[in-house]
Amino acid sequence: MPNDADKKVIWKIMGATVGVFLLVYLLIPDGGTDNLADIIEDIDVNTVTHSPAPVDITPENPIDTLPDIDHSYPPQVEKSTSSYIEIFSSTEKAGSGTDGWLTEVARDFNEARIKIDGKRVSVRLRAIPSGEAADYITSGKYRPDAYTPSNELWGEVIISQGVKAELVEKRLVGNVAGILLTKAKKDELVNNYGDVNTTTIIDAVANDELDMGYTNPFASSTGLNFLISALYAFDSSNLLSDKAVAGFEGFQANIPVVAYTTLQMRDAAKSGLLDGFVLEYQTYVNTPDIRHYEFTPFGFRHDNPVYAIGDLSAEKRQILNEFVEFTQQEKYRSLATEYGFNGLDEYQSETGPVSGDVIIQAQRLWKEVKNAKPICAIFVVDVSGSMDGRPLSNLKRSLLEGQKYIGENNLVGLVSYSDDVNIDLPVAKFDLDQRPLFAGAVYDMQAGGGTATFDGIAVAMQMLIEQKAAGPDRDPNLKPRIFILSDGETNEGHSLNEIRTIVEELGVPIYTIGYNADIKALKEISKITEAACINADTDDVVYKLRNLFNAEL
Repeated sequence: MPNDADKKVIWKIMGATVGVFLLVYLLIPDGGTDNLADIIEDIDVNTVTHSPAPVDITPENPIDTLPDIDHSYPPQVEKSTSSYIEIFSSTEKAGSGTDGWLTEVARDFNEARIKIDGKRVSVRLRAIPSGEAADYITSGKYRPDAYTPSNELWGEVIISQGVKAELVEKRLVGNVAGILLTKAKKDELVNNYGDVNTTTIIDAVANDELDMGYTNPFASSTGLNFLISALYAFDSSNLLSDKAVAGFEGFQANIPVVAYTTLQMRDAAKSGLLDGFVLEYQTYVNTPDIRHYEFTPFGFRHDNPVYAIGDLSAEKRQILNEFVEFTQQEKYRSLATEYGFNGLDEYQSETGPVSGDVIIQAQRLWKEVKNAKPICAIFVVDVSGSMDGRPLSNLKRSLLEGQKYIGENNLVGLVSYSDDVNIDLPVAKFDLDQRPLFAGAVYDMQAGGGTATFDGIAVAMQMLIEQKAAGPDRDPNLKPRIFILSDGETNEGHSLNEIRTIVEELGVPIYTIGYNADIKALKEISKITEAACINADTDDVVYKLRNLFNAEL
C-alpha cells in the first residue's frame, strides 16, 4: 500500500490531468476498467486499413489560416466619420463590463465630435488577443493604424518581423502579471526560500515542491511574459544560453498544465488542482472566486503600450495622438482604476529589455522543451450523416493542416465513428511513416449514419490503456490526450452518464473541437477533465488548432 506521501504525489499527478500511465492504471478501481470492458463489448469496433497519402509538413502561411477579421473580430466600436484610425486592442481592456475600459473611452471619443483641420474624426476599435493581433500584423493579412497589446513583448515581436511600429505611448493604462498561490503554499515557500519571486517559484517547481500552470506563450501575453521571465531567471545575460536552456528544461519537466486559454487555467485553479498559476492583476481583482489565491507580481509590467503601425498620414497620426491624450483624462484614469487597472503601480519590471528575435527563439525553444515529454493522442472523429458536406470538409482540412504542428516524438492514433466505431490508425510514433497513414485515413473519411460519440470515446480510452501496457519499452512519462472532432449531436450508442465515471477515473484530458456544433454538449464532455473546448467555425479552425496543438502537442 502506498504511504501518505506517495498518495499525495499520485493525486497531484492525477489532479493535473497529465496522468502518467502507470499511476493512472494503479488508480483505476477494478470496477472502472471492468465497466469500460463491458461497454467495449457492446460496440461494433472495426479495424480499417488505409493506404498512405502524400503529406505536407510545411506549416501553412498564417495569412491563410487567420480568420476573416470582420467575421471573427467585428469592431467593438465602429468609426463614425470618414476620417478615422483603426486600433487593435488586447481583450482585457476592449471587451465589456470591467473588461471594457477602452471600449467606453472609444465610444466617448467618437461622441465628443473632435475635429482636426476642420474635419470630425473617430476611431474603430477591435478587441483581439495580443498574440493573434500580432499574427494579423506580421502576416500582412490585416494591419490596423495602431496596436495596443498587453505588454511590450508583442511590440518587439512585430518589429523583429519587419513591421514598422513606433511606440507612441508606453503606458495607456497600468497592469501587472502575477503568479497566484494558495496562502498555504505561499507560506510554505516563504518558510523554505525566505521570499516569493520568479526565481524561488521556478526553484520550487524544479524541486517538485509546487504544482503550477501557465498559459500558451504563443498566444497569451501572461504566458509569454512567464516564459521570458523564467529564462531570464536562469541567465539574465543570455536567455538562450546552455545554462538557461538546461534550467528551463528542468523546470518544465515538473509543469503539469500549459493551458490553451486563460479561462481553462482559471477553471483548473478554481477546482483546487493547482497550487499556483499565472494571471493579470486586473483579471484577478475582478474574479471573486479565485481571491483565496494570493497575487505575487512577476516579469514585465503589462502597461498596455500603444504603437503606430506603418506609415501613418499626418492626419492619422494626429487622430492617434488626440485619442491617446483623450484616454489620459482624469475621468478615464478613475474609470480604469474602478475596473481593476492601475493597481500595484509600485511594482517595477524584474527583467530588462528583450529583442523580438530572442522572444521568437524563446517560443521555439519552449515548443521543443515542452515536447520533451511525449504525448499519446487519440483523435476521435465524427463521420456521421450530420457532418456531411462542409463540416467534414473543414474537419479534414483542419486535421491535415493541424498535423504539421504535432511533434514527431508524440504517439498518435485515429478513430472515426458513426453508428459504429472504426480504428483507422493504431497508435504509433508520429514520424514520417505514421503521418502518411494518418493523412490517408483522413482523406478516406466519408459521412453517413448516426452519431455514437461516447462509443468513440470509450474505444479511444481502451486504446490508451492498451498503449500503457504495450511492453517494456513504454515511456513512463507518456501523457495521454483525447481530441474529439464533432458537431456535438449524439444520437446513438452509449451516453455521457454511462462513461462519465470512467472518464473521471482515468483523468485523461478530453479536448473537443466543434464544427457547426452543439457546443454546449461538447463543453460538457471537456469540463469533466477541465480541458479546452473550441468552437471552430469555417474560417478559423486551422488557426485555433495550431494554437491548441502548440500548447498540447
